[in-house]
Amino acid sequence: MVDVGAKPATERRAVARGRLLLSAATVALVRDGKTPKGDVLATARIAGITAAKRTSELIPLAHPLPLTHVSVDLAVEDDGIAIQATAATTAQTGVEMEALTAVTVAGLTLYDMLKAVERSARLTDIRLVEKSGGKSGDIKLE
Repeated sequence: MVDVGAKPATERRAVARGRLLLSAATVALVRDGKTPKGDVLATARIAGITAAKRTSELIPLAHPLPLTHVSVDLAVEDDGIAIQATAATTAQTGVEMEALTAVTVAGLTLYDMLKAVERSARLTDIRLVEKSGGKSGDIKLE
């Protein structure tokens, strides 16, 4: 791990996004709440939040961070589900990995819960879209 001990703690925030691409039939099942494994959106939201909190256990050189906020927002669209995660902390290093991990695990959870009705679902476009705080300041990538 990189030594961040001499860095000042600052407020930091990161936003990541991704998509689970689905057929119209599967989107209709999600919208109607008729998926075989239950409420896929609520389950994916909780999975993403939990994953953000455990990022340092999953990513070997990530620092454990005292998260002050994590949210996972899911939007059902015509061609799938848009996933957005926001993570925040006051710490000596950023929360990009936590936001990215939240999006990824939320997407994997959606895939797992929907694979019985659609094996061709595709988790795509996972990326950091903005960050703030720290030495590099505010960055918007989208």
